[in-house]
Amino acid sequence: MTDTSDARHSEGEARAARRSVVRRLMRFVPPAAPVLLWAVPCWVLLYGGQRWPQPVTAAGTALFALALVGMPFAMARGHGRRQQDRAAIVGDTLLGTGWVLFTWSVLLGVFLRLALTAAGVGEGQDRARVVTWAVLGVSAVLLGWGYTEARRVPRVRRLDVPLARLGAGLDGLRVVLVTDTHYGPLDRADWSARVCATVNTLDADLVCHTGDIADGTAERRRAQALPLATVRATRARVYVTGNHEYYSEAQGWVDLMDELGWEPLRNRHLLLERGGDTLVVAGVDDVTAESSGLAGHRAHLGGALDGADRELPVLLLAHQPKFVDRAAAEGVDLQLSGHTHGGQIWPFHHMVRLDQPALAGLSRHGARTLLYTSRGTGFWGPPFRVLAPSEITLLVLRAAQAPAAP
Repeated sequence: MTDTSDARHSEGEARAARRSVVRRLMRFVPPAAPVLLWAVPCWVLLYGGQRWPQPVTAAGTALFALALVGMPFAMARGHGRRQQDRAAIVGDTLLGTGWVLFTWSVLLGVFLRLALTAAGVGEGQDRARVVTWAVLGVSAVLLGWGYTEARRVPRVRRLDVPLARLGAGLDGLRVVLVTDTHYGPLDRADWSARVCATVNTLDADLVCHTGDIADGTAERRRAQALPLATVRATRARVYVTGNHEYYSEAQGWVDLMDELGWEPLRNRHLLLERGGDTLVVAGVDDVTAESSGLAGHRAHLGGALDGADRELPVLLLAHQPKFVDRAAAEGVDLQLSGHTHGGQIWPFHHMVRLDQPALAGLSRHGARTLLYTSRGTGFWGPPFRVLAPSEITLLVLRAAQAPAAP
């Protein structure tokens, strides 16, 4: 027992140290990020050894300068108090485009150039032009594909999840997870309706939404969220807040989800019974809730499990995967989370892992606790998903010793 506790403590300390490093680095990100995002591809595409005609160089430089100035301005207008949707769309699209151009300018600008040099292909200017067209071609393909992936109805990911304490009467319980729908500046009411229709084909016993419903207030995004009222489940539809609710009047979203027939699990639980066995379904507010200043909003696992029989299996909804340390300490059997978007646009995956213990999929934490991290159903900000497809998740819970099928 001591060894397990020590290992868990060491793992938690290591994660805390990584988060501390990230916080220190993030102090320098806001002023430097836009400059690097646009200056690097500008150099690689226009000045890195090739000699373009002067009008081409001048026009290209002007476009990059416009993006450098326009992106933060548009994002501030779009995501600030005024929430100007058109500005948000422009700023978010520029952010995603800049990230892809930056990534492939660095990768191809270094590795492809080295490969061409090692192979003795052409002169310096010829190699530079090959790199330029490769960066533009790869970026265009990835942005087109990524836009299609972001706007499509997610594929359904199905998996069996064995839980040692799950009673045989609950074997085969079908849990559907949607999360991070991020209704926002792009009107996705039709997309929302098609997502809900897909959920309704899965014969769910329990449907869970683990937060980040939208970017904007419930009043502003109401039309996009209304299809959630059509979701069907034989037992319950439950919801917990994500961090983005706390950027835009979280209580309004809690009230709207309640109005739509979902049960907000704000540091509380319900009991799901079937076949003589019981599952505790608990939920907590997002970990950012306490700093929001909203009265009564905080992530309180003790409150969520208060009064529950500790011998019963526990399914916990918590928006961020990093809550799993607390869940494991309390002996939770399965935590469902979102938040990471699976990185959304590669290689941002690696930055996410500095802050969260899991990126996507099923992972084990401690002796008992399983964590399932969804890549998310929607997208945040840039309307692109590159090597991080969205998902609707069907988890079929399995008892350790279920009776054999006849």
